[in-house]
Amino acid sequence: MLQLLQAEFADVTISKIRFLEAEGLVTPARTASGYRKFSAADVERLRYVLTAQRDQYLPLKVIKEHLGAIDRGLHPAAAGPPVAPSSLPQTPGQPVAEDFADFGASGTELRLTRDELRAAAGVSSELLGELESHGLVVASGNHYTGDAIVIAQVAAELAGYGLEPRHLRAFRTAADREVGLIEQVTGPRRTDQTAELAALTVRLHTALVRSRLPRP
Repeated sequence: MLQLLQAEFADVTISKIRFLEAEGLVTPARTASGYRKFSAADVERLRYVLTAQRDQYLPLKVIKEHLGAIDRGLHPAAAGPPVAPSSLPQTPGQPVAEDFADFGASGTELRLTRDELRAAAGVSSELLGELESHGLVVASGNHYTGDAIVIAQVAAELAGYGLEPRHLRAFRTAADREVGLIEQVTGPRRTDQTAELAALTVRLHTALVRSRLPRP
């Protein structure tokens, strides 16, 4: 560890590192016999401290505040309080406007018979019947859209956790309310804004659920 730091900070010593540890700027783990174990994260933390001292002449108190900000996911500023990132990375798999494209205008939308839907989703007739009775899967005329495949497949997986179709009506109600909000903005007919608003509402829903889950 010391050799790694000395390659960039020639004057760093064990005594210096012990001092920074005593000041609470780094807290290495210890073995059962009491030896310090510096992780890669500890080395990067020390590198941050030594760089801030050498290049910015920052006092340890300020550097410690910066480290605290970094630990909370903030960006320390050269002057003033730390700031939150202007945007967070989008969770992989979250929808974008193109996922709500109007297939009727640009291509062919999947239209399935009941038997074709059951075969594609791999669900029983009984489960599909329950999904229909609770309004989770709805036929248009005599056909079902491709979304019905996803709904049926997810419902089958949730059933493995003891969640039956009757428990999923709240999701249908929430979806209806979200669509209602979108229609307040765009009107009952699809517009250029409909897909973008749909993507934004689902991203909001995802963030709200994630924020309410128990922390590890």
